Amino acid sequence: MRGPTLTLALCATLCAFCGASAANSYNCHGPLVSALPRSSFQSSSQSSVGYAAHNAKLHRRDGAGGWSPAASDKEPWLQLDLREQMEVTAVATQGCYDSWDWVGAYLLLYSDTGRSWRRYRHDDGGTERFVGNVNSEGVVQNKMSHSVRARYLRFVPLDWNPSGWIGLRVEVYGCSYKSYVADFDGRSSLLYRFNQKSTSTVKDVISLLFKSQRADGVLLHGEGQRGDYITLELHRGKLDLYLNLDDSHPSSSGSPRVAVTVGSLLDDQRWHAVHVERFNTHVNLTLDSHTRHFQTRGEAHSLEVDYELSFGGIPLPGKPGTFLRKNFHGCVENLYYNGINVIDLAKRRKPQIHSVGNVTFSCSQSQLVACTFLSANSSFLTLPSAAAASSGFSARFQFRTWNPEGLLLSVPLGPRRVQLHIRKRRLHLTLHASGRKSEVSPDYTVNDGLWHSVSLEARRFLISLKLDSEPSSQIEVSALPLESKGTFHFGGCPATDCHSSSPSFQGCMRLISVDGQPVNHSRVQQGMLGNFNHLHFDTCTITDRCAPNKCEHGGVCSQTWSSFSCDCSGTGYSGATCHDSVYESSCEAYKLIGGSSGFYAIDPDGSGPLGAAQAYCNMTEEKVWTVLAHNSTSPVRVQASTLQAPHVVALDYGASAAQLQAIVSRSEHCQQEVVYSCKRSRLFNTKDGSPLSWWLDGRGEKRSYWGGFLPGIQQCSCSLEEKCVDMNYFCNCDADADSWSNDTGVLSYKDHLPLSQLVIGDIGRAGSQAVYHVGPLRCYGDRSLWNAATFYQESSYLYFPASPPSPASDISFYFKTSAPSGVFVESLDLKDFVRVELSSPSTVSFSFDAGSGAAVLSVKSHVPLNDRQWHHVRADHNVKEASLQVDQLPARFLAAAADRQLPLKLSSQLFVGGTTSLQRGFLGCVRSLMVNGRSLDLEERAKMTPGVSAGCPGYCSGSSSLCHNRGRCIEKSNGYVCDCSQSAYAGTSCNQEVSVSFDKESSLTYTLQEPFSVMLNKSLRADSSRAREDVSFSFITSRCPAMLLSVSTLSRQYVAVILARNGSLQIWYHLQTDRKPEVFCPASANLADGRLHRVRIHRVENKIYVQLDQDIHRKYTLTSDGELVLIRTLTLGRVLRWEASGEELREAADQGFVGCLSLVQFNKVALLKAALTNPGSSLVSVHGPLLQSNCGALADSSSRSLTDQTLPGKEGKKHRDAHNDVALIAGVVAAAVFIGACAVAAATRLLYQRRQSRGSEVKREGAASAGAVYTDYRTEMRTHAAASVRDNVKEYYI
Repeated sequence: MRGPTLTLALCATLCAFCGASAANSYNCHGPLVSALPRSSFQSSSQSSVGYAAHNAKLHRRDGAGGWSPAASDKEPWLQLDLREQMEVTAVATQGCYDSWDWVGAYLLLYSDTGRSWRRYRHDDGGTERFVGNVNSEGVVQNKMSHSVRARYLRFVPLDWNPSGWIGLRVEVYGCSYKSYVADFDGRSSLLYRFNQKSTSTVKDVISLLFKSQRADGVLLHGEGQRGDYITLELHRGKLDLYLNLDDSHPSSSGSPRVAVTVGSLLDDQRWHAVHVERFNTHVNLTLDSHTRHFQTRGEAHSLEVDYELSFGGIPLPGKPGTFLRKNFHGCVENLYYNGINVIDLAKRRKPQIHSVGNVTFSCSQSQLVACTFLSANSSFLTLPSAAAASSGFSARFQFRTWNPEGLLLSVPLGPRRVQLHIRKRRLHLTLHASGRKSEVSPDYTVNDGLWHSVSLEARRFLISLKLDSEPSSQIEVSALPLESKGTFHFGGCPATDCHSSSPSFQGCMRLISVDGQPVNHSRVQQGMLGNFNHLHFDTCTITDRCAPNKCEHGGVCSQTWSSFSCDCSGTGYSGATCHDSVYESSCEAYKLIGGSSGFYAIDPDGSGPLGAAQAYCNMTEEKVWTVLAHNSTSPVRVQASTLQAPHVVALDYGASAAQLQAIVSRSEHCQQEVVYSCKRSRLFNTKDGSPLSWWLDGRGEKRSYWGGFLPGIQQCSCSLEEKCVDMNYFCNCDADADSWSNDTGVLSYKDHLPLSQLVIGDIGRAGSQAVYHVGPLRCYGDRSLWNAATFYQESSYLYFPASPPSPASDISFYFKTSAPSGVFVESLDLKDFVRVELSSPSTVSFSFDAGSGAAVLSVKSHVPLNDRQWHHVRADHNVKEASLQVDQLPARFLAAAADRQLPLKLSSQLFVGGTTSLQRGFLGCVRSLMVNGRSLDLEERAKMTPGVSAGCPGYCSGSSSLCHNRGRCIEKSNGYVCDCSQSAYAGTSCNQEVSVSFDKESSLTYTLQEPFSVMLNKSLRADSSRAREDVSFSFITSRCPAMLLSVSTLSRQYVAVILARNGSLQIWYHLQTDRKPEVFCPASANLADGRLHRVRIHRVENKIYVQLDQDIHRKYTLTSDGELVLIRTLTLGRVLRWEASGEELREAADQGFVGCLSLVQFNKVALLKAALTNPGSSLVSVHGPLLQSNCGALADSSSRSLTDQTLPGKEGKKHRDAHNDVALIAGVVAAAVFIGACAVAAATRLLYQRRQSRGSEVKREGAASAGAVYTDYRTEMRTHAAASVRDNVKEYYI
């Protein structure tokens, strides 16, 4: 994009805004107030004649020395009329001369007409609160971050001297603003006609400003005969751009036109700037300060438009005054098309411009004055009736809001009351009479932010409601005729006047009329008409918090008047703005949190833009392999192909090229096998040296080597190994033999992987045959997880370039240290900054400033964090909130103010391990540093930085598997120990299986109760930011039905895993208590077969991934993504009281489980270890016999033997051959073992008495040993039931 963007920027600079703004051509900072006459000053009130508004000129001592409002003025303001439209760049204030009266803070409003006002806001939408004075004589000048064009300005004091009163003297700086304006009345347009029949452009620049009261209307349109078109129009208050280049291709014909949409609420009668830049297919669409970058549809690079471009509408050919779409109704200013001033040409009546209808050249649009109801609790506007009480009543108005609830109007009618209110997004008209109510409601949502017109009329026995263009709704009154009591309550009611269950209306109203009489806002504001509370007059302050959309990764934004929220369902992301990925970044990371082999969604860039890809994680070996299969993994026989018509296959991995590249880049090693079996079919052997077959790499580049680590040119693995059949050729197939031959290679050069396309071109000769096979992409390792640096000088640091601007930011890393404090990361800009530090031995702090003042979040640990162990830190900031998470400790959150929801803007470098001041540097290790989903290479930077070394010393600082199965490696002064408290395994390395035998009466229940319930429920949720369960266990049984595992909650939800009557596995999920449970059956086979079966159930939101043994993998979708709220019990075996419905489920609960259960884990709780190590705990209750055994381990070894015997294909044949060889040896060994066993039996008899005498001692020692095995787990139960899933990654390995 850099080239097109730069070209577009140059075009824009040269021709888009020529003459559009005087501020761009000379210094625009002249004083504008000092020369104004008295009539240009107005105010809400004045405390006396000496404090009149016209005395408010800077440095002047006229009158009493400034302006000061009356003490009774509830909403004071000072207003300036600059006499013509000006460009304003700065404002300055002073207090009243020689007084205690000054303003400490104020808002600035601006207007073209002096009737409808707009608040000055930051470029990012935040309201500008200007800093005022601290005394009466000092001058405080505020330069605007962006200039405004207006004739009228209004200063609204917010704070003032508490020891005095409001006092103001002001100056405004800027310059005159000249423009070319056209006024379209909704039935007119301008046509710019070309000199030739059509015009074709590679570059286009279109710029204009517009303002309108209407939500729909065409601003620009042009089209060509070959299918090109460009349309710019308002639709429902948003700006749509339709742009297509050459739509004549058959596959595109008839396809719907797709718009690129920007902005919202554009019918607000305010000027909006539009800028469209196109270079070839690259387009920048800018509305005000927000830009969308996209590529056009179509096949060509030029825009071909026939005859003319129309502005303001799309006229129908041959029918003057008839238009295809709604015309624009409003004003357009400084309209430029490729440097041509269209309005200037029209104004001078040049022949290129043809005017349709009435187009005038001054903006005469009338301003519709609105008022804003600010509070959902206390806003109201009370007005008297203008008609006699016996003649009924009528009320009309327009409103706009985002809120789904709110009272619009309440009218007392004697003993009855009519209320018009919004409930559940729809408008409801209700008549309350004698304890009864009648209600009608148009089937129409009204909280969409658009203006809606309401007409309510009551005449004797009938009440009619008209909403927009919907049919009228009516309520008939059968008793006494309607009589108004003379009071109308708009937007809410005073506390004593009406009783409504609806909150007050929060939004804007305009064109209010009562009994046919328009309401004068000025009279209301001056207290001459009605009464009001918490209203702003002459302005509508509605803001669209969802435009631009602050929800990332496809999250759906919804909003109320004061806030917005993001629905992240189905996106794969969570958090306030859908920023945080719910998936791990690699198979290695899944293994570290207790995963086993199976299909997983992998998000290689975390919070970045790529999203998750589906992959198979093979965790059966020491290395964890990531396997990405494609759409052509089976061998393929090529029928016929030549270089002129080759056989081409494109490989689809179910992931984008960017996702694949990220997975490969993150991995330590990747490879892909390619096999070419040939008979008279060559790969590369040609006279001119051009290849006959080739493949495309992950970036689409052509490659012509066939295996090997380093890329070569037209060679196969056999030539690298010097094993080709004919050494005159570099490939076996290039010998072009009449017999079958084979070239097999492993592509392992990461930069070229994966293979994206294969081209075969030599199967056209007689007798030519070929079969090819491309294996899946296979990678292992995660380069980011153990990418570490050690800081051993306090003044040392690493630095990295600033990240691109983003609405949300995140920093995560692991650290270990013995130092009491130090700065981990810091980025310090002119205004904004971010810093994460160890502020004390037990406290991590996250400091930041996003433009609304510095803030600090701190997490304090109950144990020191400088204990030389790994600790995980994650700091997040988005426009809604900031958060800090340290290990498993509760996260700290800080919500942003509703009017200060600003992103971090950091353009400076990121310092790691130190600060720009070279003070408070960090001493210790940092690893796995991620910023906005991007992994920073600490080791590479550390190699060239003094005081920093790559890697981190210590037993637990590498990726070797010292502790298995989620065991946590803990550094000691003379070695390490494994903490197995989060593992279902036991032993010094967390590799001993824990198995228990159950009978029909056996039941193990893990009960959550105070004081542990809060901690345990947090721990049982694998991640508090999303609904998630991770369940795994192994079992052996010959009985069915059977209850394997059940989970129940205090909210009557449950999860159950059972064997049905036919022995099939069933998974029951009941998350919504008002619906039937959802049942999933991964396999119909009878699992009550006396063999070991392994089950793993992994749920993330509404997706369930089930793995049964090694070969069955299923994915299911729930109808709900809700959490298990307040888990009450986890039960293995028989359930004594089963309250849920379902006959088959109740039967399984009653029958219990007979057999062996092993390695049972639910999220963080290892149930069998809990029972064996805490027999007296109040959390664990056991009914019936439970016998610890090694049944799981024995069955596992047996099942491995059976598995080996049933391996398919060549691999299975190798294993069968091996077993045949082993069988003979096994027979001999068995005989020897039998003889030895007889000898051992005799010796055993002699030692029996001695062993019996020591039996009790052995039992005591055994009990002590068992206690030692589980000491860590018992300690964990006492202190904290569990930790977060991510804490397992501190030191781990499964």
